Amino acid sequence: MRGDLVRKLLARALTTGLAVLAFLVVALTGATGWGLAIAVAALAAAAWERRVRPTADGVAESVLVAAGILVGYARRLDAGFEPALAATALVLLGLVLLVGPLREAGALEIRAANLPVRTWTPLVAARLGDALLVLLAVVAVAAGLALPAWLALVAALLVGVGCGAVGLDLARRRFRPPAGGGPVGRALRRHQPEFVLHFSAPPGSEYQVTMWLPYLERIGRPFLVMLREPEFLPTIAAATRAPVVFCPTLKAMDEALVPSLRAAFYVNHGAKNSHCIRFSHLTHVQLHHGDSDKAPSANPVSAIFDRIFVAGQAAIERYARAGVEIPAEKFVVVGRPQVEAIEVRREPARGLTNPTVLYTPTWTGHHADANYCSLPVAETVLRRLLDRGATVILRHHPYTAQNPASARQLARLTELLAADKAKTGREHVWGAAATRELTLTDCVNRSDALVSDVSGVISDYLYSGKPYAVTDMGADGDEFVARFPLAGSGYVLRRDMSNVDEVLTELLDTDPKAAARWATRTRYLGDFPADSYAEAFLDAARRQLEPGWTAPAPRAADPVAPDGSPLSPTA
Repeated sequence: MRGDLVRKLLARALTTGLAVLAFLVVALTGATGWGLAIAVAALAAAAWERRVRPTADGVAESVLVAAGILVGYARRLDAGFEPALAATALVLLGLVLLVGPLREAGALEIRAANLPVRTWTPLVAARLGDALLVLLAVVAVAAGLALPAWLALVAALLVGVGCGAVGLDLARRRFRPPAGGGPVGRALRRHQPEFVLHFSAPPGSEYQVTMWLPYLERIGRPFLVMLREPEFLPTIAAATRAPVVFCPTLKAMDEALVPSLRAAFYVNHGAKNSHCIRFSHLTHVQLHHGDSDKAPSANPVSAIFDRIFVAGQAAIERYARAGVEIPAEKFVVVGRPQVEAIEVRREPARGLTNPTVLYTPTWTGHHADANYCSLPVAETVLRRLLDRGATVILRHHPYTAQNPASARQLARLTELLAADKAKTGREHVWGAAATRELTLTDCVNRSDALVSDVSGVISDYLYSGKPYAVTDMGADGDEFVARFPLAGSGYVLRRDMSNVDEVLTELLDTDPKAAARWATRTRYLGDFPADSYAEAFLDAARRQLEPGWTAPAPRAADPVAPDGSPLSPTA
């Protein structure tokens, strides 16, 4: 997060500083060539700033750069008053003043993918700022080469025509909207979706949606995905055949939420969810994007939903333990369908030689009380694992890079694994190979044991029946298991790593908690047949699309045998 701020400040300083310097050099010195070169550098800095800070307002800098380029152009031509150059100046001034408002207006328009419609206006409007930067660079090059001024005028007019077309279409949409709705709304009415997945989140959160898309498609009913931030549109549209619609405003939502819809699903507690929940004729269902004992997993905001799909009885107990009172009929135990492809190992893990251990550090969270990240002490754990001949799969959280300290700690761990791989030949996995090329399910299936922070990864890993260790990064001590019950069937690593050898022995050699894991598995992940595990979710989701259905009572946990194997044939 601090790294992002530094980049934004640096981009702002470079853009402003180079723009001022370019104008001063051209206007006050005879070094026209140098001034034009600095102007091009200022444009490059502005382009970079647009990447790291998309909402940047660079009007003042653009005016300075344009003025400097035009003064330099006039000096290069040295032909007195040049009408074409004067006309170019007027067009550039108009573009500099209009591009920002047009881009902002275009950003408020609905956009869609996977629908047979073309929403070209917002796409072009979003690129007008880049087009202006390219145009100014072209004019600067023309000035440097002393090309005829009419060439610059033609280039400026071409961009001006594009701006004019965008402006006219935006005005038509605003002041004379189609009587039957826009093209996106008409296409959605033809599509007849029965439910919508509403999504709003910070950048890098698309995994919250992509983990659910295969199961939403398996429901077998037409649906759409509604996004509230534009950066997710390409990624999520590529992950599904369903229509994906970006709705920046409530008006856009009104167009997209067509009459055929019966239910709305959510995967987090984003603030913008309230914009969709106001549609009271829909059944609103919270899915979450993982099951863990973290504090956010018992968010009181869950109470606003009509249904809360949870993986197991433990999730219901978690709300009660946190003092969050939610009527029992709102909860529906559906399991965690994403674990259906995880391979189950029923025998206890004892005496593992050359084991493969999955390490999944979480991120630092938005607040101190949600910081469960073990990266500051992770090097000790990894070195002990390497000493035991373990192969390590290091799969970090998508938000890790937002914290510079975490990013540095992660880099140190990858260096450690790379050095050990070069020395021993063990096939450690980290970086993109662990987070993109492999799914979490792949990582679970490849591993023999898990070391994790408090996170939803543990719940998913629990399905495998394999042992896991949990890091206690707080000051809970003996209260840690009471706060995070899932740790009770795992092996708890203290923050100071004073018990690391003892824990690794239990994790990889003796595994005394094998029996406890099976009971915990049922409480956290439900009791559903392995060969049709995901059907619990699919059936529950389909029922939300039918009127008059009420949730069944959650099932109690089944007992386990002394050796840790489940007594229930469906566990």
